[in-house]
Amino acid sequence: MFKRISLFMLTNIAVMVMVTIILQVFGIEPYLQANGINYTSLMIMCGVFGMVGSFISLSISKWSAKRMMGLHIIADNDPNYSGLVNTIHRLSKAANLPKMPEVGIYESQEVNAFATGPSKSNSLVAVSTGLLNGMSGDEVEGVLAHEVSHIANGDMVTMALVQGVINAFVMFFAHIAVMLIDNFISGDDDDGGQGLGFFARFALISLFQMIFGFLGMFVVAFFSRYREYRADSGAASLAGRDKMIGALKSLQAQYENGVFDKDTKEMNSMKITSKNGIMELLSTHPKLSDRIKALEMNAK
Repeated sequence: MFKRISLFMLTNIAVMVMVTIILQVFGIEPYLQANGINYTSLMIMCGVFGMVGSFISLSISKWSAKRMMGLHIIADNDPNYSGLVNTIHRLSKAANLPKMPEVGIYESQEVNAFATGPSKSNSLVAVSTGLLNGMSGDEVEGVLAHEVSHIANGDMVTMALVQGVINAFVMFFAHIAVMLIDNFISGDDDDGGQGLGFFARFALISLFQMIFGFLGMFVVAFFSRYREYRADSGAASLAGRDKMIGALKSLQAQYENGVFDKDTKEMNSMKITSKNGIMELLSTHPKLSDRIKALEMNAK
């Protein structure tokens, strides 16, 4: 918990410092001016805040993953995990990655694997001991191919861009909404009406950012589900369709047999989900059954 809080605080401090420097260097004027709101300045400010925050998170993704997950980085010549390293390197070469990802492992019973990193040349593939012990060699290869495909597709950068754009629009519309409320309260003429105070404005901006941020989650989740289908397809090309389907069916069987806690929000990197209706639209990963069906249909 302390690591998460410390990382959150450091990230936000870094964002604030970086944004302040950027705004000063480019001479961006304050968006609130005597004659009203400067929409151009507001949009630039929101864009800088949204993008900088998203890409700072991306740039430290490997660093934070290593520390928060307690990853043990495996050396290329480690005899205990030579098969794992060789498989990831083979898949990475097949995917034409410019540089081999770092390979990490962590102790956990969960069946989990993930890829992270700011670029194709600076990436990391990590797996849990639960995945290595709970799946066959072919199924593990299917999962690893899925993660390597994420790197080859540039999904981490793509999602950082999507999240940055959403963050910018969330901030922009939240400020506009509060400005409209402020104008309504103060009145359009010189009747001496008082607008919102600082704390009221801050509270309303935070409230609208939560509301618009929730709506933005639907857009982010849509792009995330799309990239999962792409990664599945890429994994089928790298490791073979049967291995990718086998990995998904293995996860599905373990889920149905109660291996996973069905109430847990995030059970593994493949994001098993049983949500329906509107909540399904907020899932970052499609249902396993839908992913299996998509791979089987493409095989015909």
